[in-house]
Amino acid sequence: MDASLIPFILALLAVGAFAGLIAGLFGIGGGIIMVPALYYVLTGLGYEAHAMHAAVGTSLMVIVATSLRSVAAHAQKGAVDFKVLKTWTPFIVLGALLGSAVADLAPGRALTGLFGAVALLLSAQFFFGRPDWKLADDLPGQPMKTVLGMTIGILSSLMGIGGGVFGVTLMTLHGKTIHTAVATAAGFGVAIGLPGAIGFMIAGLDEPARAPFSVGYVNMAAFVTLAASAVFLAPVGANLAHSLNPKRLKQFFAVGLLIMSLNMLREAIFVG
Repeated sequence: MDASLIPFILALLAVGAFAGLIAGLFGIGGGIIMVPALYYVLTGLGYEAHAMHAAVGTSLMVIVATSLRSVAAHAQKGAVDFKVLKTWTPFIVLGALLGSAVADLAPGRALTGLFGAVALLLSAQFFFGRPDWKLADDLPGQPMKTVLGMTIGILSSLMGIGGGVFGVTLMTLHGKTIHTAVATAAGFGVAIGLPGAIGFMIAGLDEPARAPFSVGYVNMAAFVTLAASAVFLAPVGANLAHSLNPKRLKQFFAVGLLIMSLNMLREAIFVG
């Protein structure tokens, strides 16, 4: 192995560990950490042509592993609402497939800008959001279930993040406790990650100048490295979610997310 790749592998291991911890703690799949990290790593290695597409596609693949591990840990505590998973998953899967198709047509700068813009909004939600904010006592029925489920799938697939980012907010605003929302949203990650990653694999098969060990836009070397560390830490985060008050931690995380989102927006707008 090229010795120059060792720092990047170590960086990916650290990113994967942190992403797994965040996935279990907040039910957000870890993609909000992995996508920008992969983007900068791939750009630094000279594969900037498809860096954002590869970052999103690879992150979706990792999210399948972290979400399975996380939802299993939450299920042991009886916190997963399987009825919500069963009734919302078909619409989320359809949205994820549509999102991966749209991503294939979108330039990398558009994906970078979208990620930065949504991450900016999420940083505000993490910092200022309160668990007692509520719109209704239960999740909406049809037709809003279809609309919201597909929207979660499309946006999450375009950004390479688990549905927990949107799912936790949706469920807490509709009467679910934060523990149930986090646990159930972890299952959304599988519904988004698997069809989304497959879509990115197919979409990038004929693209030139991809990084080594890539299947379409999914880089398998990065997937294995990230998943190995992320899967190990996901249940640790899930256990912490049931024993800690995450308010202060969420605020610190929001500040880091704000800095990252502004930098992604800067690159999308000002970098050629």
